Amino acid sequence: MSAPTKPKVSEREARQVAEAAREQDWRKPSFAKELFLGRFRLDLIHPHPLPATEDAQRGEEFLAKLRDFCETKVDGAQIERDARIPDAVIDGLKELGALGMKIDTKYGGLGLTQVYYNKALALAGSASPAIGALLSAHQSIGVPQPLKLFGTQEQKDTFLPRLARTDISAFLLTEPDVGSDPARLATIAVPDGDDYILDGVKLWTTNGVVADLLVVMARVPRSEGHKGGITAFVVESSSPGITVENRNAFMGLRGLENGVTRFHQVRVPAANRIGPEGSGLKIALTTLNTGRLSLPAMCAGAGKWCLKIAREWTSVREQWGKPVAHHEAVGAKVSFIAATTFALEAVLDLASQMADENRNDIRIEAALAKLYGSEMAWLMADELVQIRGGRGFETADSLAARGERAVPAEQLLRDLRINRIFEGSTEIMHLLIAREAVDAHLAVAGDIIDPDKSLGDKARAGAHATAFYARWLPKLVAGPGQLPRSYAEFHPRGHADLSAHLRYVERAARKLARSTFYAMSRWQGRMETKQGFLGRIVDIGAELFAMSASCVRAELLRTTGDHGREAYQLADAFCRQSRIRVEELFGRLWNNTDDLDRTVVKGVLAGTYTWLEEGVIDASDDGPWIADATPGPSRRENVHRPIR
Repeated sequence: MSAPTKPKVSEREARQVAEAAREQDWRKPSFAKELFLGRFRLDLIHPHPLPATEDAQRGEEFLAKLRDFCETKVDGAQIERDARIPDAVIDGLKELGALGMKIDTKYGGLGLTQVYYNKALALAGSASPAIGALLSAHQSIGVPQPLKLFGTQEQKDTFLPRLARTDISAFLLTEPDVGSDPARLATIAVPDGDDYILDGVKLWTTNGVVADLLVVMARVPRSEGHKGGITAFVVESSSPGITVENRNAFMGLRGLENGVTRFHQVRVPAANRIGPEGSGLKIALTTLNTGRLSLPAMCAGAGKWCLKIAREWTSVREQWGKPVAHHEAVGAKVSFIAATTFALEAVLDLASQMADENRNDIRIEAALAKLYGSEMAWLMADELVQIRGGRGFETADSLAARGERAVPAEQLLRDLRINRIFEGSTEIMHLLIAREAVDAHLAVAGDIIDPDKSLGDKARAGAHATAFYARWLPKLVAGPGQLPRSYAEFHPRGHADLSAHLRYVERAARKLARSTFYAMSRWQGRMETKQGFLGRIVDIGAELFAMSASCVRAELLRTTGDHGREAYQLADAFCRQSRIRVEELFGRLWNNTDDLDRTVVKGVLAGTYTWLEEGVIDASDDGPWIADATPGPSRRENVHRPIR
């Protein structure tokens, strides 16, 4: 059998592969999609949806058990020191049913809703981020979720009972030379009778070191009777020819069981293929639509812990005659942490409940939650380290050794950093969300800017676009945000005025849509290269979504009599802080250094500024930038460590 060759893919071909995998249709309404189009559909999120009583009761019962387990059986400091979750802890999580939180009860799972699954991840992640990552990788992107969405009944009956109680799963897509550009995927699955023969190397396989079942993305060659394309498979990790060649170590998440996995002539039954050939990327992207909500869940949990430590520390630490919280420079940081934590939980709960109800298409909402949660949690942790001063930079063990409270603030900063990269980096999330945000424009005007289209196609597209914009653009001129009494129910007597913030969101949404239209008119086919502009468009949308979610959550808490006044205060503070960021982003849409930055980058790559690098020593070695991933038998020890 010939060795697989690395695909040579042009930029256009890579984009076509990604576009083909993207879910094309919008069969259900989307609050965020409408927001980017300048339509503030408050009715899609207000009144705030709530879980069914039975779902809430089942979820709360499990949370109580999980809390007791985490408080009595989990030693986060030990996991950090040993860089490993003890087998006894993982066994305890299995017995608790934590591996099956999202798996239906008929397969032995707990059948929790997305809302309570995320609450559980936030709780477990606060005890140890490594545990949160293990549970999330297993259920959010591992084997259970794609099987739930795309698996056959036989596959569900075979694998889900194992995954609910005993077997850990991992998701294998990334390769040493393939990250967010899956068109270059080199792992190959060659049909052989009723089987496929798998060859290749996968990198950063979270849970891969201890996993029992893997979902693997591999390229099937086109041949007679085989459509081919990137395809998903369930693979037994004990199969002959699989070697976990390395357990990777990182700046944070030290207990993460993440490795490098090599496949050499691994035989996989065709019955283990998920969906048809060529549907692997679509399966991966669809899985991530809700799977991405696991990261903002743990980010919201991190914010809660940051707030607790900030409150306790700044009330006892005195400088110049009063607690440091009463000094404005520190107090502003505490306010930012409190308001942002409220907003992150609002975004998370709203998106999760919308996912449970399945009335709306939440692909953009989930992506925004991941993007916004990971960025803001990192900022909150950084501010906590600053508030703690030297103690924030000191490790928890060192603090304890000299007699002070062991607060792992620096560890949190290290642990959270990966969330800006995990499951789609911030830069990739900007592009992914931007593609969805401009979908309506491309649907009507895409042929105009497509260089491969004929003049006739472009003329027809032009006529279609003219009709669309003639109807759409006038609606962006005025709206409820200009009427002083709009959204009056969000200004109840004795509470902060949130109606003003919702009016701002409505006005800003229209301005955002106008800005996008102006940019498309100006740059046309070059729009996709304006990544700085697109990133700011998405960041504005994320802030507007967070403001909307915060106001709706505050009103929910007010009407249920649960800290309503305080919730309104926090929502008001967050919205005021957010509006400042939004105005800055709007300004930077057109006033920025993007063109100059491109000039400097060309100079850097051309060696124009190498003189600036003089005077330092390069502490890295002379190894290759990307490890060799040539297919073939492994020459390294297998460090696979199943937990039984």
